[in-house]
Amino acid sequence: MLAATLISLGVVFVAELGDKSQLITMTYALRHRWWVVLTGVGIAAFLVHGLSVTIGHFLGMALPERPIAFAAAIAFLAFAVWTWREGGGSDDEAKPVAEPRFILFAVISSFVLAELGDKTMLATVALASDNHWAGVWLGATIGMVLADGVAILAGRLLHRRLPERFLHAMASVLFLLFGLWMLFYSALGWHIAAVVITATTAVAACAAGTVTAIRRRRAPGANTPHAADRPDPDDALDTA
Repeated sequence: MLAATLISLGVVFVAELGDKSQLITMTYALRHRWWVVLTGVGIAAFLVHGLSVTIGHFLGMALPERPIAFAAAIAFLAFAVWTWREGGGSDDEAKPVAEPRFILFAVISSFVLAELGDKTMLATVALASDNHWAGVWLGATIGMVLADGVAILAGRLLHRRLPERFLHAMASVLFLLFGLWMLFYSALGWHIAAVVITATTAVAACAAGTVTAIRRRRAPGANTPHAADRPDPDDALDTA
């Protein structure tokens, strides 16, 4: 059991680095309390990997890839719209941390949808078929919580250094790219279309972001000092 725990912990932790679940965690951590997000991640990981262990160890079944890919793609496209609307306010607008009334359920449901059919879940199914089921379940859950804890820390550091609106826009674009890739590549099986559409969307998003940044810098008053900060001509004459 100990060997199964350590193996699954290492495999899941490495597989989650840079994965879409870390993106979801970082997005939630920008708006809500870190311990609420991490609790939701832990519960979702417990449920998802419990299902993986059941499938791999007790049932010996294979996952229906295309239906799961469709559901995950739709979920990610919905995440993109939701994140874009959440970050639609002004950068200077003070936004309080939302009360965790329904946030825990939102985190759990989004993680379960995102992880169904993911490479982490498939790895857990494979590990559970040859190793101790309880060890795989425990190690996979801990590995995902640790990896997403790193994402929460990274999100809080980015939030201190970058505008909130920019972070939400970046997360929304990444959700959109993940959703398009999963829809065309995994769900529909259109590999060339997936590459072309995803790449075109990424280039268009980068171009739109660059144009927006240039327009903001050239906007009237962007670099002009406020009237209260300008020197008074009468004071200059008095000094002379």
